[in-house]
Amino acid sequence: MPGLHSLLLPHDRFLPLPDHGAAASAARRVGVEVEFAGLGVAQAADVIARGYGGRRAEEDAREITLNDTALGDVRVELDIALKQHWAEDLAAQLLGDLIPVEVVTQPLAQSDLPRVERLIKTLVASGAVGTGEKLAYGFGIHFNVELSADDGAALVATTRAYALCEDWLRHADPLDPARRILPFVAPFPSGLVAHLAQAKGWGPRDLARAIVVHAPSRHFGLDVLPALQHRCPDALAGVPDDHLKGARPAFHYRLPEARLDEDGWSLSYEWNRWVLIEHVATERDLLAALAEAWAASLAAMTTERRGWAARVEGLIAASDLPRRMGLR
Repeated sequence: MPGLHSLLLPHDRFLPLPDHGAAASAARRVGVEVEFAGLGVAQAADVIARGYGGRRAEEDAREITLNDTALGDVRVELDIALKQHWAEDLAAQLLGDLIPVEVVTQPLAQSDLPRVERLIKTLVASGAVGTGEKLAYGFGIHFNVELSADDGAALVATTRAYALCEDWLRHADPLDPARRILPFVAPFPSGLVAHLAQAKGWGPRDLARAIVVHAPSRHFGLDVLPALQHRCPDALAGVPDDHLKGARPAFHYRLPEARLDEDGWSLSYEWNRWVLIEHVATERDLLAALAEAWAASLAAMTTERRGWAARVEGLIAASDLPRRMGLR
């Protein structure tokens, strides 16, 4: 579905996060997690150390931490988390490079994102490959985006914006088949989207209650559990313990795909998709129009993913958002 999303979002620069009301976003930080194959943990750590400095703090076959690099502390690890080391060893032997290596940065200034992009290019030049290299690969990019310093309204509004626009994100740039069938980036259930579309005057606790009822899992394209653990941990009773990995004042945006060695792909493009969602959250009239359109489609029993994706794009294109983002 070529249109506003695929043609106009920049691939060559990182757009800034929008302010949410009186809460400025210029100082909000973002951590980046990058999955890939082609390099082992030690090899990737060596590449980073040569290009960005740092000293090795902790090290074993599965994880190496580089402190005080040019990008702060960076962790390189085998992206597997089982309860016993022997189980991790067995899984690694059986699955081989289907288990990705992951590079995890500390929270960084938004102005540091171009340096992360250059780091990815350095890894690719040294042999790292992304999700398109093999049919069975399903690697991702994760952004840990610091919450706005407001009263929690932006957390709710941004989650609503993502829920109402998710079908459009997925249809405009479909996921690789291998990643689509993995259980880690499922779409929000329709029941949650319907509940969020009707939300008025919600705070984080209301959002937490909806998540507990409709989506008590971290395995979605947008994982809001760390943010809700930070804001209102007592409201998450009913979420399985293994999905509560720790409180963080951040969105955990998991949808982006690690197309590291694909022509035309860029980290900035994936980041700008998230920035667009935050802009939708700040456009009160647009967000209301999306919610009303969803409710009307649902009432008419016409909320079909392809058709809804086109409806979302039409509403965004007709709004003031493209001009505000500098896309026109």
